[in-house]
Amino acid sequence: MKTTVLLVVVALSYAPLVVAGNEVAYPKEKVAAFVIEKLDLTSLPSTLRPKKEKGKKTFADYGFTVHAVDESEAVLEAAGGVRRLAIKVLDQKSSGIYVCVAEPGENSGSAKTQSVILLKRKDENALLKGRESFREFATCPVVGGSDSTSNSY
Repeated sequence: MKTTVLLVVVALSYAPLVVAGNEVAYPKEKVAAFVIEKLDLTSLPSTLRPKKEKGKKTFADYGFTVHAVDESEAVLEAAGGVRRLAIKVLDQKSSGIYVCVAEPGENSGSAKTQSVILLKRKDENALLKGRESFREFATCPVVGGSDSTSNSY
């Protein structure tokens, strides 16, 4: 019995080291450019993602062009100018990156649809997967319909 308790205590003492070793690092600079490069669009809520096409996942795959990008914001446009998306990095933690993804309306001052998305990835080479977050940010109020079928990471 003492041996079993001792083994459990030893195993639990090493658990934080194992968990810490599995944490994926996110960049501290040029985060918006990182999101543009690594975002899996198929994981976004249906109101914000393009129609799914076989073999396509990233902005580059879908033919989006970058109109403006800085440290924490980016504006992209689909091929032919059919659709425009704005991405703003809201917060970054070791658990993931919170972004506001918006589809600007006809007036540049208002958004047709926007949502706070938590982006995560499983390892250094994986794409960022998004799911709608219930965390609120003053700079990204919910506009448009809610998508209850959003993918969970």
